[in-house]
Amino acid sequence: MTVEILESKSSAGPVLAGTMTRRYAARAARLNEWPRVSVVIPTLNEALNLPLVLGELPDGAHEVIVVDGHSTDGTPDVAREIRPDAIVIQQTGRGKGDALRCGFEAASGDILVMLDADGSADPAEIPQFVQALLDGADFAKGTRFREAGGSSDLTPLRRFGNRMLSGTVNTLFRTSYSDLCYGYNAFWRHCLPAMNVDCTGFEIETLINIRVGRAGLKVREIPSFERDRVHGQSNLRTFRDGARVLRTILTERAKSAPRTDHPRTTLDLAVSDLGFASEGA
Repeated sequence: MTVEILESKSSAGPVLAGTMTRRYAARAARLNEWPRVSVVIPTLNEALNLPLVLGELPDGAHEVIVVDGHSTDGTPDVAREIRPDAIVIQQTGRGKGDALRCGFEAASGDILVMLDADGSADPAEIPQFVQALLDGADFAKGTRFREAGGSSDLTPLRRFGNRMLSGTVNTLFRTSYSDLCYGYNAFWRHCLPAMNVDCTGFEIETLINIRVGRAGLKVREIPSFERDRVHGQSNLRTFRDGARVLRTILTERAKSAPRTDHPRTTLDLAVSDLGFASEGA
């Protein structure tokens, strides 16, 4: 399987993030521990799809967080029935971005996984994302456009739009993303401050990818196959949401580059966030 390591051109960020990730991985290996993995699943009227998605989750997840977006089909009840140990919460606002933000705030794991509830993303791929993080990446990004990836759901219009938007982001932010608008990702908890999720809609993937790149975090693309939605219709609207994505790109480009804190201060905070004391402090 071919994957590609993507690094921002920022000077201090990759060194800092890599140091933190290697330190955690080494500590976990010494203690014979597996990182706690939180799977965050935003939902809106996905009662028919949840049995498949929850049933395909690999064993060993620390927690499964189902964030319901005010469903009217009994989605929360189905989630509790299929997965009694799931943490089911109601999002405070509306939209996928808001749902993910609520899920991130509720998660307690070392690694957070973003998983769609419509059955299009294969939960069996989660171990590949986690392994990429253990191998040194800060952010594992799913892609349908690398070898072994693909999609049976992507229309020619959406494929073209994704390619154009990906090229725009790569040009403006000096990144190398092959699939900007795919929402299957996993990342270490220390990425959350850089992501600073503050949008509400389907532009969430674009926002996260831009901010992760600008923060200098190490990104590894993971080939993923997107399946057809099993039941129901997607809430995505190609032109409306495409316009929101483009507006997000231009808004982020207009902002000044984020300030990079002193490496030791940021490292201490990151390691502390994982529950470990910084060595040599």
